[in-house]
Amino acid sequence: MNGRFIEPAGDNVTVILNPATEEVAGHVHNASREQALLAVEQAAGAQRQWRLMPAAERGALMQRLADAIVEASAEIGAALAKESGKSLVDATNEAVYAAQITRYHAEWARRIEGEVIPSDTPDENLVLHREPIGVVACLIPFNFPIYTLMRKVAPALIAGNTVVVRPSNNTPLSAFELARAVERAALPAGVINILAMEHATAEVVCTHPKVGMITLTGSVNAGRKVLEYCKANIAKPSLELGGKTPAIVEPDADLQKAARELVASKLTHSGQLCTAIERVYVHESIHDEFVGMLRAQMQAKQIGDRYEDASRMGPLVNKASRDGIHAMVRRAVEAGAKLETGGEVPDRKGFFYPPTLLSNCRQDMEIVQEETFGPVLAVLKYSTIDEAIALANDHQFGLSSVLYTENYRTAMKVANSIEAGELYINRTPADPYQGFHAGWKRSGIGGDDGKHGMLEFTQTRLVVMKY
Repeated sequence: MNGRFIEPAGDNVTVILNPATEEVAGHVHNASREQALLAVEQAAGAQRQWRLMPAAERGALMQRLADAIVEASAEIGAALAKESGKSLVDATNEAVYAAQITRYHAEWARRIEGEVIPSDTPDENLVLHREPIGVVACLIPFNFPIYTLMRKVAPALIAGNTVVVRPSNNTPLSAFELARAVERAALPAGVINILAMEHATAEVVCTHPKVGMITLTGSVNAGRKVLEYCKANIAKPSLELGGKTPAIVEPDADLQKAARELVASKLTHSGQLCTAIERVYVHESIHDEFVGMLRAQMQAKQIGDRYEDASRMGPLVNKASRDGIHAMVRRAVEAGAKLETGGEVPDRKGFFYPPTLLSNCRQDMEIVQEETFGPVLAVLKYSTIDEAIALANDHQFGLSSVLYTENYRTAMKVANSIEAGELYINRTPADPYQGFHAGWKRSGIGGDDGKHGMLEFTQTRLVVMKY
């Protein structure tokens, strides 16, 4: 808070478990209600000066912060690996990627532009300014907690806002290692504030009258809660919520490549990605062959502690997540799905669940309609590309989508018909910095990345000048 670490206000402590070993990875002191209120006030005070600083100077300070994050990447990565179950290499790389997206947004310093708009009156000019919103509350998920933190903080800062960050209660240790980098970068006090918080305290922050925007990456239910918070002061929401990425595989696709990439996407971080492939629509003429390819790819992946062996698939975030996913798989099998591989909780320490493939699925099944957020893949047949598009679109979510085909007519048809914020053709999702990661339907409001993600953190002022 306010540029420095502060003493805890009491003994309200969250214990963090290593999900691969169930051993204690560390603990954090939760902020008190009074500290949370003070953090918002300090951020609001800092924002009055931060917004007046030329954007180029803000950009230079953010480049300095990116340097500090890279220098601290080993410490950030070590904490993240222990609390998340990621490999040390992946966790350290996440810190480096966080620095890279910070640099990307810092480069918008001289590119945040307004508009001159023609007026209907001859002796009048209309000038539209882009202005910061004020204090932004940033609510961070557990799956990519360092990258997502800077994915939100960096555009907020370059636009002239200040932030109060709540890291996930599952992965706060790495956020406080990143906070050490913020301290070393010597940004103005109060610009970035990072507090571990219980839900009730987070609500105090989000409903504070000086918070003008709340940005969240999380579940649909969490998004509904944030919309309730926004109602208190009509704060602006920016929500990246659930996903249920469909992949359509056409007969003319490179099937080996498609199977390899779809499984790799599904098993990355044990399927705990908003854009991980969740349902695969396979043309009936290649269905059995392609299911065999998927099964072979999934059976080849071993589970285990990635801190010891990075080639293995790691654990889920906690026991509740694993138990919920297993219950969904059991219900799918009871409803008629065929278990091709996986589907059993291993008898070992850690919150592991094996790569699991289900065929003979139907569109109305829970396993097809609800997000698993785990290493479970559901496969369905289709007869025509129109049917595949209709099935892919028959859903509450619309975050990302995937198509494998070598036919440009098919590619254009799907590109113009898919009801999702993203379509990846002959590859799996990767969220480029300069794109716009935004969901349709219940997958969110607003979005992250690129010019449009940065402009999320601005508001407009129209100046009408009569002369």
